[in-house]
This record gives sequence, C-alpha cells and structure tokens, in this order.
Amino acid sequence: MNIDHLKLFVRLASTANISQAGQELGLSPAVASAHVSKLEESLGVRLVHRTTRKVSLTEEGQAFLPHAEEVLTRVEAARASVGAGNTLPSGILRVTAPASFGRMHLIPALSDFQAQYPELKLDLRLSDTIVDLVEGGFDIAIRDAVLKDSTLVARKLASDRRLTVASPAYLAKHGQPQHPDELTQHRCITLSGLDLWHYDSPTGPLAVKVSGLLRTDNGEAVRDASVNGLGVTISSTWCCYQQLQRGELVPVLEDYPLLSDTAIWAVYPSSRLLAPKVRAFIDFFAERFAEPCYWEQ
Repeated sequence: MNIDHLKLFVRLASTANISQAGQELGLSPAVASAHVSKLEESLGVRLVHRTTRKVSLTEEGQAFLPHAEEVLTRVEAARASVGAGNTLPSGILRVTAPASFGRMHLIPALSDFQAQYPELKLDLRLSDTIVDLVEGGFDIAIRDAVLKDSTLVARKLASDRRLTVASPAYLAKHGQPQHPDELTQHRCITLSGLDLWHYDSPTGPLAVKVSGLLRTDNGEAVRDASVNGLGVTISSTWCCYQQLQRGELVPVLEDYPLLSDTAIWAVYPSSRLLAPKVRAFIDFFAERFAEPCYWEQ
C-alpha cells in the first residue's frame, strides 16, 4: 500500500475536493485522481463517491479513514524514533485556536517556533467557534474552556485565572462594589451568553445575574470596553494582564474569587497517535506557558 496514496486519501476526506487535496501535496488534479483510483484498486473497494463538484467518502471509505490516519501517524513516529536522518518534523500542521488567545499568545511565539522547526508549515485558523477537529482536518485545537469528556485527548497548557475588573475612571464615578450582589446596581459588560457570574463567598457559592449596556462575543472587546469606562467585566489574566500592569484596569471584589474550571488546553483526536509535529507544537507551547505563566508575573 502506497504511503503517498494514503496521505492523499486522508486530505481528501477533510477537503472533499481532489484538486485541493492534491494541491496541498504538490500533485496535479490528474495525478491526484490517479492516486485515489490506485488506492481503491489495491483495496478492491470504492472509497469515494465522485461528482463534478466534490467527492464524499463511501461507507467503506469512512471505515477505512481512521486506519489510514493511524498508519500515517505510525510511519511518522517510526521515522522519528530512528532519527530518519535526524530530520525535524515537517509538513503542514493544522491548528485551530480562539481568536483573542491566538493573536495575543500564539502569533508572537511563532517566529521562535518556526526557527526551531523550519521544515514545519503552520495552517493556523483563529476563530471563537468550536470546530470539529476530525471533520475540519485539524491536527490540534487550542481551547479555553472546561474540558468535557469526549473522544479527544488533551494536555493542559496553562491555567485560566479570571478576575472581575473595571477601570479607575468607572470606579471613581460609580463606586466600587464591595459584595457580588452589588453588581446588580452596576453597569456590567458581558460576553454573549455569560451573564451569570459565579463567586466563592464565606457562605458558599454565589451566582449573580448581571446586566449592562454592552454585550459582545469577543473577549478583547469586553476588556477594551471596560478600559474605556463602560462598566465592570470579567476577564482572563492572559487577556488583561497588560492593562492591569499599566493601571488601565484594576481588580474588584478581590475577597470574592470567581469560580471557574476553565483552562488552556491543547486537544487532538484520540484516534491518532501523537505525531512528532503535534508533539513538537504542544511541547513548545507547554514550555512557553509553564506556570507561573508570564501573564501572571
């Protein structure tokens, strides 16, 4: 069984387009189509349905896909185990990450990462939408969330400590809340769908339903709105540490810490072994974000 044929098939399963999958591997559409046909001939089954616009996997193709992925990962791991000419991880590494965290903490580190792994190309998609790793063809997802049980394998990269914050100008005008219940009398800036704030108190957990003049779906926008005096908000330290250092934001309700189980995770499909390129990325950022993280110092 030809390894190049398997590589094409795996990319074809993600792109649903023979030409695109072939282009990613440096193949013409005609050669890519021929590779798929040869793989089908070697297996004696049809793996894809072909139409003029796109292709889709047959039932046999869907059954074959996880095995093809595992074979490719084992081949890459086997090459790495013997040095394979002491070559560094290469190819394309597809990563998805939250937009704000990606811009603030992944992008600034990429020059160092690519200096360390010059043969590795990165396809980085920044979006606050949770994507399906397998369906999207991603190798890794960076997630800032409570990690639920799933078919994904995860490695914690960093804690996600969250604070209640406001600008000095807002507090000078509206006063500083002394108890979470007082937030109902303040203008609060919320992320979409997160208007119930949970605190730890001497009497136990406390939930406060907040409201205000602004709700948005972007963490940086929430932070910047608070800097500009629009209200009290919740922000992760990785997002607001520079504003805290400059005094543009200050913590409030410090005697009432927020209750949150979120963290920064690197996740990848459990159907795949940890490929060298995936391990390289995760190890690099695990070291970069080693606690105490630089945004906590």
